[in-house]
Amino acid sequence: MSKNPLYYDGDITRVHGIKVGHAQNENARTGCTVILCRKEGAVGGVSVRGAAPGTRETDLLRPGNLVECVHAVVLSGGSAFGLEAAGGVMRQLEKAGIGLDMGGIRVPIVPSAVLFDLSVGDPDVRPDALMGRTALLEAGKTMLQGPVGAGCGCTVGKLVPGSEPQQSGIGSASITLPEGVTVGAVCAVNAVGDVYHPATGKLLGCAHLPDGTPIPAEGLLYGHAPAARQIRIQAGSNTTIGVVAVDCKLTKEQANRLADVSHDGLARTIRPVHTQMDGDTLFALATGRMDREVNFVKICAAAAEVTARAVANALLYSAS
Repeated sequence: MSKNPLYYDGDITRVHGIKVGHAQNENARTGCTVILCRKEGAVGGVSVRGAAPGTRETDLLRPGNLVECVHAVVLSGGSAFGLEAAGGVMRQLEKAGIGLDMGGIRVPIVPSAVLFDLSVGDPDVRPDALMGRTALLEAGKTMLQGPVGAGCGCTVGKLVPGSEPQQSGIGSASITLPEGVTVGAVCAVNAVGDVYHPATGKLLGCAHLPDGTPIPAEGLLYGHAPAARQIRIQAGSNTTIGVVAVDCKLTKEQANRLADVSHDGLARTIRPVHTQMDGDTLFALATGRMDREVNFVKICAAAAEVTARAVANALLYSAS
C-alpha cells in the first residue's frame, strides 16, 4: 500500500505490554479482535456512551469495585451473540496460568464489547469461543487494519433513507509523548453516523446512492425536516467499540477517566455519535511500565487524539 498523507502512523501494539490478534470469517463478514495485556494484567477502566451497548464485565471496572487488573479485552461482531468469544479467551488464558488468583484457581478478567454486523453477511455465523481463542493465539506486536477482526463487517453512514452504507473496519494509532509514555487506541467503527478526518475535515465515510453518489447525513439532520422524519434505524444495530492503552501507571479511577475523555476522539470524527442506535463503548488499559508521574492532562489529550486517528484509519485502511 502506498503511503497516503491522510493515514496516521503507529498502532496500539506500540504500547509496552499490549498485543493484538484478529480472527474472522470473511464470507460471513464477522470477526473478533483480542487486545492482550501482559501476564500480570493492566489496570482497566471503561466508559459507555452509546444508548444501546452490548458488554461483558464492565461493572467490575467501575471505581470502588474490587478487581483492578484486566488480562485481555475482546472486541467482537455478532451483536450479543459475539460476547461468547470472550469465553474462549478466558479458557485459553486459564490454561496458560493467567488470571486472578482465587485460592489456587486462576480466573482471567476479560471484558468485552460487541457491535451489530448480522445484517451484512451470514446472520447465522457469529464469533464464538473458538474464534476468540484463535484471535488470542494470533496476538502479536503488529496488527492489521481495515475490514479484519471485529472490523470485518463494519459499515458507517446509515441515516439516509434509500441509500447504502459505506464499508468501514478497525483502525489504530499511537503517540509517544516526550516523557516516553506511549498512548495508543484501536477502534472498530460501525457507526450510524458519517466519519470525518480529524485534521483535515475531509469526509471519509457516509451513505451512498446506488449510483455511488455520496450522501452525507448532515443535510438530512439539519436542513431537510421532511426527509429527517423518514429516518428508521433499529436501536443497537450500529456501535463503535475500542480500547485506549498507555504504558505508564494509572489508578483505576484515572483509567476510568481516561476511557471517558477518549470519547472526545469519537465526537471529533463521527457525526452524529453516541446516538440511541449506537452502543459506543471504550475501555482503557494502563500497563504500568513507567513509574514516574506523567501529566495526566497530557495523557488524556493524547488519548482523545489517538482515538480520533484510529477512527480515521479504520475508514482509510478499509478503502485501500
